[in-house]
Amino acid sequence: MPDTLLEVENLKKVYEASTGDVEAIGDISFTMRRGELVCIVGPSGCGKTTLLKCIAGLLRPTAGRIELDGNAVTAPPENMALVFQEYGRSLYPWLTVRGNVELPLKHKKLARAERTRLVDDALVAVGLDHADTSYPWQLSGGMQQRVAIARAVAYQPEVLIMDEPFAAVDAQTRADLEDLVRRLHLDRGMSILFVTHDIDESVYLGERVVVLSKSPTWVQEDIAIDLDADRDQITTRALPRFTELRTHIYEQIQRAKRGQAVRPGL
Repeated sequence: MPDTLLEVENLKKVYEASTGDVEAIGDISFTMRRGELVCIVGPSGCGKTTLLKCIAGLLRPTAGRIELDGNAVTAPPENMALVFQEYGRSLYPWLTVRGNVELPLKHKKLARAERTRLVDDALVAVGLDHADTSYPWQLSGGMQQRVAIARAVAYQPEVLIMDEPFAAVDAQTRADLEDLVRRLHLDRGMSILFVTHDIDESVYLGERVVVLSKSPTWVQEDIAIDLDADRDQITTRALPRFTELRTHIYEQIQRAKRGQAVRPGL
């Protein structure tokens, strides 16, 4: 399909160990359209991070196929950016906020003026244009994560991969960062694949929620989130439909934990 950006087909990952092989991912297939925001949830230890590492070209799958924009992923794609939970480790403490955001752009053949424009634009987008000369260690955890997001925005990737990026911040900061992701998605048409263990977060953010089974993992359900695109933390979370969706996903994950889920087609 022409609007398909990411395609994962029959992905399988087996880890070899001295005590025997461990099948982390059994058989995962799903697609993601260009400009879509897809959330992935599942029981703890179901292989969400393993899946992302395979998609990002950081881990070689045992079997299956991953294509990004029609090209097979066999190494980290140049048109992909990643934001992880441990934002502190991804930032260089000796570089300013501006320096951290600009760093990946130095690997692109861009004029200095263009790099400056992209960095300025990204800092404004995440609300950090006032802190461009600060250092990461001078910022709160939430602001450090905004730096990591700004770096991804400036890089202008085809798809942004986010692995539980807000798990280490407080509830109020988390809500602010969720709204930031929604704005980037809507205002800039960013394609975002967002892994979270928080069911409410997946419903609030996503256009779709892909529910994974317990390991060895497969796609238990692919749920369309039929909420308005214009969402806010108070009104949206108070909607009966929001409650219905989060309850359904919660029940699916509980079934997965108990091993009661039935694989589609079987």
